Amino acid sequence: MNASASTTKPSSFFACARNGGSTRGRRPRGRVRWLCQLLIPARARSPATKRIPMTWSKSPLLKTCVLVLLVAVFNSVGNVLLAKGMRQMGETQGWSLNILGVYFVRAFTSVWVWLGIGSLILFFVSYLLVLSWADYSYVMPAAAAGYALVPLLGHFLLGEAVTSLHWVGVAFICLGVAIVGRTPPSTTGRG
Repeated sequence: MNASASTTKPSSFFACARNGGSTRGRRPRGRVRWLCQLLIPARARSPATKRIPMTWSKSPLLKTCVLVLLVAVFNSVGNVLLAKGMRQMGETQGWSLNILGVYFVRAFTSVWVWLGIGSLILFFVSYLLVLSWADYSYVMPAAAAGYALVPLLGHFLLGEAVTSLHWVGVAFICLGVAIVGRTPPSTTGRG
């Protein structure tokens, strides 16, 4: 097969992605077309497409606060659910590949582990969305509000004892979150 034939007939997803979704006159077939449409945004496939801004909130501060809250909640809940699922599994009895393989399979049959994974996926999506317009230096400290949820969830869902010194540390974290919350979420003019 000569080189010119391979450039005019991309037949794989990777060829479609390399060309920015363009198939040079030919449409990809079946799953390849579906993957191109799913993974390559329309504006990347067609430069003439206008960018549609998010309009679900009139206030950038409101949408930032809502998503930062979701980031904090989904992260805290996801990690606590993973901890609950793994504690039900118990400790591993060794480090051989057979034992670790069985432990790994058992871990993925736990409902708590799957709920934790689902919550962490929602955390990641919320995190990506808020970082698309808000400054990282705002999002990370503001999302630290989740550290106030962790002791509560640990106490009520996992039965952990939370000391008063721990609560003093949580109070300092909340104070820092309150200070960061008084700053603008975006100083770069993107959101």
